[in-house]
Amino acid sequence: MEINKQGKAGTAEEDKWVHDSSVDYKGSVPLRASTGVWKASLFIITIEFSERLSYFGIAPNLISYLTKVLHQDLKTAAKNVNYWTGVTTMTPLIGGFLADAYTGRFTMVLISSLIYLIGLSLLTMSQFIPSLIPCNRGICTEPRKIHEVVFFLALYCISLGTGGHKPCLQSLGADQFDDGHSEERKKKMSFFNWWNFALCCGLLLGVTVIVYVQDNTSWGVANLILTITMAITIPTFYLGKPYYRHRLSQGSPLKPMLQVLVAALRKRKLPYPTSPALLYEEPDSTAPQARFLGHTNRLRCLDKAAMLEDKEIYNNPWRLATVTKVEELKLVLNMIPIWLTSLMFGICLSQASTFFVKQGGTMNRKIGANFMIPAASIYALAAVGTIISVITYDKILVPFLRKSTGNERGISILKRVGIGMVFSILSMAVAALVERERVRIAEKENPAVIAKKGSLSMSVFWLVPQYMILGVADGFTLVGLQEYFYDQVPDSMRSLGLAFYLSVIGVGSFLSNFLITIADHVTGKSGKSWFGKDLNTSRLDNFYWLLAVLTLLNLCAFVVIARRYQYKNVQGRG
Repeated sequence: MEINKQGKAGTAEEDKWVHDSSVDYKGSVPLRASTGVWKASLFIITIEFSERLSYFGIAPNLISYLTKVLHQDLKTAAKNVNYWTGVTTMTPLIGGFLADAYTGRFTMVLISSLIYLIGLSLLTMSQFIPSLIPCNRGICTEPRKIHEVVFFLALYCISLGTGGHKPCLQSLGADQFDDGHSEERKKKMSFFNWWNFALCCGLLLGVTVIVYVQDNTSWGVANLILTITMAITIPTFYLGKPYYRHRLSQGSPLKPMLQVLVAALRKRKLPYPTSPALLYEEPDSTAPQARFLGHTNRLRCLDKAAMLEDKEIYNNPWRLATVTKVEELKLVLNMIPIWLTSLMFGICLSQASTFFVKQGGTMNRKIGANFMIPAASIYALAAVGTIISVITYDKILVPFLRKSTGNERGISILKRVGIGMVFSILSMAVAALVERERVRIAEKENPAVIAKKGSLSMSVFWLVPQYMILGVADGFTLVGLQEYFYDQVPDSMRSLGLAFYLSVIGVGSFLSNFLITIADHVTGKSGKSWFGKDLNTSRLDNFYWLLAVLTLLNLCAFVVIARRYQYKNVQGRG
């Protein structure tokens, strides 16, 4: 940290932030954190709330729409939901890369939000325009093909919009906090917790109010509400532009990594340097990086890229890389095992919006004489679990752990992720026990009585434990992964880093489909498939036990990798 001529705290990194000239950001860093940062956060959270409201107004009840309106069977509907969820959470890899390399985060959020709005508009039109509605009149067994085409076109248009929206908006929010200032750095640690708290509020409204409108009024009215909300929040987000800190895009973040690989390959026959101090780093006055990274002993073969041969190659990044660039490549490579061992959590998470919802749809959802809880609204319990865990962690556990461990985070990021994985195992085990009881009751009760009532006598509140426990797992693992993939990536690729976090959910959804296919094939050959024509003839409890066992084995591998992991070694400002 340097002191400028006016006696105000400043750093070289601040020169990389672009502020609108209409806003006064003069003064100390703490003053900016208490004024402009929170104003910016308010505008950013507003449009994120709208996006989460839309997503969770669609996702949890999507399997019900596919089975009840489009008349797909359970396996096909579950796969279609997982395909859409997978694509929706994989497209951020493209959006995050483009934002970091070319457009910047603000521009990408604005463009993707407009695409998202187009998707919601198509979804609304598919319910109101006579030629696009599912049927001519009443209930039909075969929906129109044109409706299916427009419906899925709208869904994947929303996926495309999410691709630029999700990784960039959260990283834009986190960018408002200066890593070089201790107070702002602590605030950013809380930012990820409270960001998810706000998201859960949007989730709650989506799976309660919006889903209730879908089930009791019409899907068209619900889609119209989502479309209007998004149309209002996009201009609101734009109005906050003067308050945002904008990080300049610096070109493709992948090019410097390729340069390191090429330089290391060219020098592969050179002996290792006797000391890390002999490796090349740019002088402070000319370093383009916001921060320097210290040398680590992992992947030492890459260190050769920073070995000096002669002065003629100083300006050739394909022959000589800095220690910081070498360490940035190491960061990305060291993330791969963490990403791979996080995928099982994504598989467990995908059950909440597919099979959990279908379980709830077969159970007694009545409260009193007239009110019936929508099956997808049970998903709100996961949000409640997340909210409770986030508040407890941020306000109780972190202050206590900071004093006892001396770590400003309380516990390390990966320990937090691992704790959430333990809860995900518990959630799958509880889900298996509840499903076994539900199947037992279904076998015991008269099918004619079930058909007349439209549900089993078993209360839907049996699902409370598995949803709540999975919500607690979200509060530890998902929030931890958000912080990990933002904090531990190179500074130039933070939008792409958050896209990596989202891809855990996306790949998890695809892997869930793969497991369903494999389990269906294997159990079908042995006699009776775990996935029947309806839930009462299926054995989802066995599938949940399979997930619990696989997640336990995965946790063991994660613990081994996490214990050996080296966190980013920041040495100072450029």
